[in-house]
Amino acid sequence: MKKFLVFIILVSQISFAQTARKYSNEFLNIGVDAASFGMAKAVVATSSDVNSSYWNPAGLANIEDFQGSLMHAEYFEGIAKYDYAGFAMPLDDRSAVGVSIIRFGVDDILNTTKLIDSNGNIDYNNISLFSAADYAVNLSYARHLPIQGLNVGLNTKIVRRIIGDFATSWGFGLDVAVQFERNDWKFGVMLRDITTTFNSWSIDEDEFNTIKDAIPGENQELPETTELTLPKAQLGVAKKFAITRDFGLLTEVDLNLRFTETNDIISTDFVSIDPAIGFQLDYVDTVFLRGGVGNIQNELQFDNTKNLSLQPNFGVGFKYRGIQIDYALTNIGSVGSALYSNIFSVKLDFDYYR
Repeated sequence: MKKFLVFIILVSQISFAQTARKYSNEFLNIGVDAASFGMAKAVVATSSDVNSSYWNPAGLANIEDFQGSLMHAEYFEGIAKYDYAGFAMPLDDRSAVGVSIIRFGVDDILNTTKLIDSNGNIDYNNISLFSAADYAVNLSYARHLPIQGLNVGLNTKIVRRIIGDFATSWGFGLDVAVQFERNDWKFGVMLRDITTTFNSWSIDEDEFNTIKDAIPGENQELPETTELTLPKAQLGVAKKFAITRDFGLLTEVDLNLRFTETNDIISTDFVSIDPAIGFQLDYVDTVFLRGGVGNIQNELQFDNTKNLSLQPNFGVGFKYRGIQIDYALTNIGSVGSALYSNIFSVKLDFDYYR
């Protein structure tokens, strides 16, 4: 453990010596699982299934058998597609592993950089199609510690980003997480990109030069080839109440922390805090009604004033014979003119069939 902590500190120091971006690999902040979206993504303390690989890998320690999960979502009237698949399994009675894959992409983009040939003629046969897609693979490990109710988890992230033939990149990062339960209260901490997530871009200069030729007079320069994603943290506290013998209410409050100044409701030079509140009402742990509020921002108006804005979320779910289907009405994480999206996910728990 001491060697691991030393490694984390050294890598962090080396990483911060580079230029870090305020927004990088933002597709990794969207989230997974319609049930979590329905609760405004306030699930870091209570996530305890295959989807914990994303929300809090420490929660994987609570699974008892193989689990799988799938989700598909579309944004901006189907222009952008977001897909997720996850799998998790216990190694023994104290530890578990998981793997998940995320893809966020826009396909069939028109490449018109060669529309005009060398003679100045328009040739529509020179139009081609390309995709801009981001991929991420999470490899997760979780373990019960000797302290009762305490779990720890670790994510290793591999990021692949592709922009047609113009540029590609590889990225790597680590997440560390903790969950603790005592007297029906649950607590969770998720530290994302704890060492910063490093992305190294490879740019095809010949393809990039076609952009310059397509827009005369514009002196475009090659973008930076290194990106560093700043660390983020998510803190959560939750409690489940028994309303009657058949009905239960799960509530959670999360604080999403970015270590930079943003438009979040609480924002300083050091840290910005975006709170999220979620609830889940269940009937005999079979039918679920969810709701939540998040993305609470000080939105800048045209007259240079700021108005408080927030994003409501809604969801329902149904579980039967080890299969759980969930639906959420939410969006990509912004308010204003962004359109709401319908998100569906399905989870399969093989424990039911044992």
